[in-house]
Amino acid sequence: MRKRTGTVWLVCLALAAAGCGKKEILDKDNPTVVRVWHYYNGAQQRAFDELAEEFNSTEGREKGVVVEGTSQGTIDDLNHNLLAAIRKDAGAEDVPDIFAAYADTTYEVNELGYAADLTQYFSKEELDRFVDGYLEEGYLGSDSLKILPVAKSVEVMMINETDWELFADDTGADREDLSTVEGLCRVAQQYYEWTDAKTDTPNDGEAFFGRDSMANYMIIGYRQLAGEIFARENGRTVLHFERDVVKKLWDCYYIPYMKGYFAAKGRFRSDDIKTGDIICCVSSSSSATYFPGEVILSDEESYPIEMEVMACPRFEDGEAYAVQQGAGMVVAKSDEKTELASATFLKWLTQDEQNIRFSIESGYIPVTKSANSMEKIADNVEIADNVRKTLEYSLETVNENEMYTAKPFKNGSEGRDILGDFIQDRADADRETVKSRLSDGMTLEEASAEFCTDEYFDTWYQEIKERLEAIVTE
Repeated sequence: MRKRTGTVWLVCLALAAAGCGKKEILDKDNPTVVRVWHYYNGAQQRAFDELAEEFNSTEGREKGVVVEGTSQGTIDDLNHNLLAAIRKDAGAEDVPDIFAAYADTTYEVNELGYAADLTQYFSKEELDRFVDGYLEEGYLGSDSLKILPVAKSVEVMMINETDWELFADDTGADREDLSTVEGLCRVAQQYYEWTDAKTDTPNDGEAFFGRDSMANYMIIGYRQLAGEIFARENGRTVLHFERDVVKKLWDCYYIPYMKGYFAAKGRFRSDDIKTGDIICCVSSSSSATYFPGEVILSDEESYPIEMEVMACPRFEDGEAYAVQQGAGMVVAKSDEKTELASATFLKWLTQDEQNIRFSIESGYIPVTKSANSMEKIADNVEIADNVRKTLEYSLETVNENEMYTAKPFKNGSEGRDILGDFIQDRADADRETVKSRLSDGMTLEEASAEFCTDEYFDTWYQEIKERLEAIVTE
């Protein structure tokens, strides 16, 4: 009998050494502190702080884990501070135990050896709970999970319904036209001409539309029309940037922007709606909480508005792809006890009840399959009207499209910056030239003619293509 007991004990020791006894590492009498760096602000930060406090007083207390969350400001601030900590720059803080990150940053951190593999701490059954596309984004290798999804967002179209109704009633404009990129361009021109006719000054129409993320427009637009701009082939990143496809993207953003049908003036397009500079925008679904309740024209003049939501427009001949957004959580590679404590918190945070509260209160979408239904969400939280409208179209987007995010690579962040800035910077500069010419008495057709030629596009196209080729081949 003593022999059998001894054998069982030896087997238990062996299993523990192999990882089966990991839970015994944590000690509720000597709790492990987990430092979390994120970029949450406003409602999302409040939601995270409340949940962290709840975890600390319940499961964290029982298992010996204390979570301390710190906002680093913006995602760019977080990335800067994180890399400074990894490099041990003078004045930098220690590397956090968990940090929010997108795939490109995680790729860089992983190359430096600072991202833990989460498959050590999550079973297959636990990982199967997540929406497949969300989880797939976190794999930086065939079986190495480095990013755990905690909250996601998509792009939706938000409309100042109050001013839209005035325009539509007077012109017969059809909201259904806004379901395609090409139809949106036609409506935006119609709105410019309608508002121009109401002024005493010719060629003084108002912009209809704006976009928050130009990089998303370029990446998803190209994906709908042709394929991936940055693709992985034979283990390396290659660039696909065909002229005819890019020309379509140019024609459906640069041209209407340069002519004044589109605009981007404030930091975000919700700011432009608030100032009356546009009445329609494509933004992250998480920005629903920032949609203004009024248009403020001056210190003395303002009026209330209602918000309406639609799915993000797609190219008429494009395939059903939509952007998948939202940074996940990465556990820094450290010691087994700290990594396990970090994973313990993330498992709790992504349980349906907590994840719904965290996501919905901050305008995001839950990340598990079972939590992605309006019925389940409504059972757990009260939803503000704007958030409910946005959520309905967000879930529709997830259910009716293949969700996509560009594959990470060494210079992926720089690639997004080039795609976003190169067309927007040119559009801004040329719009100013057109406005100057209009003030000198030219017609819009005369003022913009120089910028509408194939030759002008080809010069820009060669410049951006060379920039993208350079970062892909480095």
